Amino acid sequence: MTTETIEATAHSVEPITKKRLKLHAHVLQTQDESGLQYLEVDNPLATAKIALQGAHIMGWQPKFLAQPVLWLSSSARFVKGRSIRGGVPICWPWFGAHPTDSTFCPHGFARVIPWRVMDVDATPTGATRIILEMQETPEAKRQLSYPYALTLTITIGRRLRIDMATTNKADHPFVIGEAFHTYLNISDISNVKITGMQDYVYADKMLKYERHVEHNALTFNGEFDRVFINHSADCTVHDVGYNRLIHISKSGSDTTVVWSPGAEKAAQMGDMGNADEWRKTVCVETTNALDNMVVINPHRTHVISAEYAIETL
Repeated sequence: MTTETIEATAHSVEPITKKRLKLHAHVLQTQDESGLQYLEVDNPLATAKIALQGAHIMGWQPKFLAQPVLWLSSSARFVKGRSIRGGVPICWPWFGAHPTDSTFCPHGFARVIPWRVMDVDATPTGATRIILEMQETPEAKRQLSYPYALTLTITIGRRLRIDMATTNKADHPFVIGEAFHTYLNISDISNVKITGMQDYVYADKMLKYERHVEHNALTFNGEFDRVFINHSADCTVHDVGYNRLIHISKSGSDTTVVWSPGAEKAAQMGDMGNADEWRKTVCVETTNALDNMVVINPHRTHVISAEYAIETL
């Protein structure tokens, strides 16, 4: 489907509850009672759901799996201008709090701004490829005044691939931080370990960003929040409860963040689900942050990519 066809069709959508619009043989565009729009993907290989606010992948489940790969909180809020707890929030153009203005959106504004569909097609393998572009809004211009383009390509099949491209349209370099803040669905936090971090330096946010070298596979016992610096390697989540491995590969990313809120912090968060729901997720985030912020020169494009593949045991 061409960009022109999609945009012309999308403009005809009226704000009617549960409006459904077929964009492709495997993609429906829907709208909820509050006016938020979603893409629902159902192809021979997998199902997925994407919120157009924030280009937020809410769910992905290959059809050979009994359990979804992404976790979505039962208390997630679907409200205009608010981020969704779970799935893959997009952090851009900074990671964490804004360095100088606390009124700006934490983790950047890309996750709460509407995105538009640019193209939908099928790959030769039968996967669905969707290209989205962030819309320019007054709120986005208030928080980032220089010209840029931000696009996201999502490929949904037996694997999930995400490619985010930032193009500098200004006449001067600029610096960004970014992340795919991915919430993975796991059997229980006590059942998992993560490999691929050994021998890398990390900044421990639980210890005021003290830096240490990781020597072992990661395991979890309470709140955990570490930023692995100069880490471009693949990593794997080993989940004995679901009898599967989640392999995460990436490019254009030199930071990996691993986060689990723990019981106390989860209880303080209004959208983290019931008392034990936090145990069903761990965040493994493909990131550029701290020492690995990205400088983009004028009229150049930087791409950060992540791919998720499942191996059953």
